[in-house]
Amino acid sequence: MEENKNASLWEAKREARAVRAYSEAFRAEHGRLPAAYTRTYGCQQNVSDTERLRGLLEEMGYCLTGDAAGADLILFNTCAVRENAEDRVFGHVGALKGLKKKNPNLILALCGCMAQQPSAAKKLRTHYPYVDIIFGAGAVWRLPGLVRQVLEGQRGLVELEASGEGYVEGLPVRRDGKVRAWLPIMQGCDNFCSYCIVPHVRGREYSRPFREVIAEARSLVEEGYREITLLGQNVNSYGKGLGEEESFPRLLRELNRIEGDFRLRFMTSHPKDCSHALIDAVAECEKVCSHIHLPVQSGSNRVLERMNRRYTAEKYRELIAYARARIPGVSFTSDIIVGFPGEEYEDFLETLALVREVQFHSLFTFIFSARSGTAAAGYPDPVPPEEKGRWFRELLEEQEQIGSRLYRREVGRTLRVLLDGPSKTEGTLSGRTESGIIVECPGDPALIGRFKEVKITQALNWALLGEICR
Repeated sequence: MEENKNASLWEAKREARAVRAYSEAFRAEHGRLPAAYTRTYGCQQNVSDTERLRGLLEEMGYCLTGDAAGADLILFNTCAVRENAEDRVFGHVGALKGLKKKNPNLILALCGCMAQQPSAAKKLRTHYPYVDIIFGAGAVWRLPGLVRQVLEGQRGLVELEASGEGYVEGLPVRRDGKVRAWLPIMQGCDNFCSYCIVPHVRGREYSRPFREVIAEARSLVEEGYREITLLGQNVNSYGKGLGEEESFPRLLRELNRIEGDFRLRFMTSHPKDCSHALIDAVAECEKVCSHIHLPVQSGSNRVLERMNRRYTAEKYRELIAYARARIPGVSFTSDIIVGFPGEEYEDFLETLALVREVQFHSLFTFIFSARSGTAAAGYPDPVPPEEKGRWFRELLEEQEQIGSRLYRREVGRTLRVLLDGPSKTEGTLSGRTESGIIVECPGDPALIGRFKEVKITQALNWALLGEICR
């Protein structure tokens, strides 16, 4: 497989050089390089993939633009986790028809998880024939070759067979920002939760080589990044296939040894793979944030079994208790699905009880969305949407009260904040605490990218306000 991925890298570079020749000819004719516009839907893994796509576009001679109307190439990196995400993509693709009519040479490309699904690809070919390129989540490196083929007159290219190839090392990356960086360490998933499309579009789990992850992290620190988030669909199962010694806890300890003033995060964790050894590593590594995103999805064992999550609510509570005993000040965030097929109100009340007990700083909450191709799509689902909506609002109200209480506790405290950019309020900066809470405070833009002690003066529903300690 490593030889195949090396061949993929060289092919990507060769094709990028070929496209660059077209870009230079374009500049000779128009007095500018062709412009590329990218838009990302979905998770942080998609954001990271887009950074590699943008790096390839620059190698191909494109300049990047934030103006879709003035672009010569438009690329959407899509998400398939929920139906409304797909609907949003189809709506935005439909809006591109006018741009394509105005500029027939405009190249339109769709990639990512939604594009990886044969049903979505078929719909795109049938109803949106003006889309030039469709390729899947594992085919990032194929972009230059696909663009070259379009420039040579081919249209309607579809490449969906690359989801199991693993991560191609060495592709260029054009990162967004200079303070926080995404670092993929694994991709794919072997869990096959009954509601989740990810294993079907991202493929089976693949862990990047230990040395490659360490080298990229060290490079990011040397470039001045102050926060590195380790990414994977199931990040704490990192190491599968690499050997017994190369586990996620060991990786955290090795990354923690890198010299420099920075901090580490990771997501997303699966509770069945969140071991005491991992929690111990978080406790012992001063650069790893004492914040764990641990999606529980439901507090009902009956629902968890139907979801194929392979842990119980009791096991989840035990992990929370162990982490709180080992990591002073640890905070938790989570994901919850409301209205899973077969869920009854009594099951929902068990979720609500768990939320009250754990006291999450924040929740990512969703009403169940059936995904074609998953087991849950065929489950009987007798509860009407209106009833699910009532449960959902009840959960939101409970979490809002919990979050408000936790935020108010921070007032008067002094917290270490990484200032990562300007806020929407003129003259103020935005940053995050170790727990991931947004903090806004007055400050000079020259402070962006630095850790500062901030005294918290006020708590809002979604952020903290404070003053930088002089």
